[in-house]
Amino acid sequence: MPPFSLNHGFTSLTHWGLILVEGPDAAALLQSQLSNSVVSLKRTMLGHIARGSDSVRLVGYCSPKGRLLSSAWLGLFPETVDSDDRFALFVSKDIAASTAKRLSMYVLRSKVKVVDASDDWEVFGAYQNEDASQSTNPPKNSIALGMPDVLVQDQSFQRILIAQKKLGATASSVDQASLDQWNSLEVLSAIPRIVLATQEQFVPQMINFESVAGVDFKKGCYPGQEIVARSQYRGAVKRRLQLMHIDNNVSALALSKPGVELFQASDDSQPCGMVVLAATNAVDSDRIDLQVECKLDAFEIGAIHLGARDGPVLTLDSLPYPLLEI
Repeated sequence: MPPFSLNHGFTSLTHWGLILVEGPDAAALLQSQLSNSVVSLKRTMLGHIARGSDSVRLVGYCSPKGRLLSSAWLGLFPETVDSDDRFALFVSKDIAASTAKRLSMYVLRSKVKVVDASDDWEVFGAYQNEDASQSTNPPKNSIALGMPDVLVQDQSFQRILIAQKKLGATASSVDQASLDQWNSLEVLSAIPRIVLATQEQFVPQMINFESVAGVDFKKGCYPGQEIVARSQYRGAVKRRLQLMHIDNNVSALALSKPGVELFQASDDSQPCGMVVLAATNAVDSDRIDLQVECKLDAFEIGAIHLGARDGPVLTLDSLPYPLLEI
């Protein structure tokens, strides 16, 4: 496969949303609800890019049964130096409202406000590799955080999520080529993102959440924490996120959607997995890359099919990171 043709890009991400959690008790609220610790996050001022694990965290929000309701990239962005804490959570837009509503249920008498800001703020994605001639400078009053780099065929791509207040009712235009490459990079990162179709489908470890620093096992309690901890220390997880790909055609494209189930030809009684994210490869349009959650023993039995027992056959690829032992 040839290298990516675009060494940098910038586009509106209409499928991403933003939740803002602000107030003196904001950190305490999120610490009690999310899978990762937030109390040690460094502040990042508007117009600057939050980078590194001390300023950016991948977090999960679980149900009491330990199933992920949402995932988010989180940073701390006060309006001014003297302002109260304001946390920004970049989430899938189709679950932003329900996630904000659920967080609001636990505010009670705390001094904190939870707002789904997806209608008032627009989310953008910027990426570049080491060959890019210019660096990304976010707008003055924007919220921006750096996501983990993605290594694709010896090219390392930096990725930045940027949120900016809308100036009017008209949304910014989408650069389709940049959007395709952004989505392709996200899938190839093997870092999952929960969408509406996959809500409450996965315990964090089933999609490698602990292996991509999305779970802090030393923090205090949060919804589902006992189940997540039990899965980790008792070796109860027999499913994992894997990267796979498939030849692009009409039927494969229709099936390459989050929530579509995976099957084995030898067992059609129940699915063996599910699509987490998928995107057409930005370089090879004849290829679709997929993040899938699948039973570990399924790979030892035979071919894995997309959508049905006789559906298109998926090909297994390597993960870009090691899995933590469970």
